[in-house]
Amino acid sequence: MNLKRTYSILLCLFATIMMNAQTFKTPTDYLDFVGKEQKSITRNMWNYTKALAHSKSDRTIDSRRKILIKTVERAIAKITKAEGFDGNTYKNQVLKHLNFNLNLLKEDYAKIIDMKEVAEQSYDLMEAYMLAQEMADEKLEESQQQYETDFYAFANKHNINILESESDLGKKMTISNEVFKHYKEMYLKYFKVYINEVYLIDALNKGDVGAIEQSAAALSASAKEGLKLLENIELYKGDKSIINATKEAFNFFIDEADNKIPVITEFLVLNEDFETIKKAIESTPQRKRTKEQIAEYNQQVKKMNKGVKDYNKTNAELNKNRQIILNKLNGANERFLSKHIPKQ
Repeated sequence: MNLKRTYSILLCLFATIMMNAQTFKTPTDYLDFVGKEQKSITRNMWNYTKALAHSKSDRTIDSRRKILIKTVERAIAKITKAEGFDGNTYKNQVLKHLNFNLNLLKEDYAKIIDMKEVAEQSYDLMEAYMLAQEMADEKLEESQQQYETDFYAFANKHNINILESESDLGKKMTISNEVFKHYKEMYLKYFKVYINEVYLIDALNKGDVGAIEQSAAALSASAKEGLKLLENIELYKGDKSIINATKEAFNFFIDEADNKIPVITEFLVLNEDFETIKKAIESTPQRKRTKEQIAEYNQQVKKMNKGVKDYNKTNAELNKNRQIILNKLNGANERFLSKHIPKQ
């Protein structure tokens, strides 16, 4: 065996490794390197969690998640490859933070996207979805706060002066989580009532009078209960905007259930009676039709004409006012979040 040749190869390999592994002359250089790799990732992750709460496109959300996963994986690989400064303690702390975030993306937020797809099918599913999202957001906040603790400890050890504005994302996350907590609490109270309207509309589409009346009663009762619950809601910084918009929505649901639906059910019953009378007179030869039959039919036609007019008017009002109420509530939610969530 040629020991000289083997020794030369090992030297070359060692030299190659040293050339590829990034080194740092000062602790500031290393802090800048790590900060550049992780700061935008953490901010983008937080922006991703906010998008998850608002975006209607599950496909878009999942696509962003997968892109973010690759970004975090590249940062982990780069930091792993580079040498640490003053040992690997801080380097390992950073990698632990990034790997934790990576796991959140791959596991927790993947499950949340799956839950989001079915969340609007029932109140229980919506509640479970929002709870899962809240728990994941809290994990992300805790991870960020630990990162910042390690960040400042490394800076203090090496006498590096850090401006707080450069690394206060953890505090912004804390505030944001409090804002989202109020928003989600309000949305769940709204959704608990709204889901009854979903069932009502489904019954209307089927023309099932019994189911319509049952769903309308449930909608009215839940909306009235919701109004009482809103009286005891703790405000976030005195902001009543979402509560006021939710009250308007509940009052709309009560009016819909108590005043508008009876008009619709009355027409459906009238239409059913009319079809019976119409079928009977059409099955009777013209010469055998009695004056009473004809009079009853003509009277029913008059009722139907009025019923159709009232039905169409009521439906048009409901559709118009429902959209107005929904736009107001969505607008209130967006303005509330925009006002109270720290700008990043």
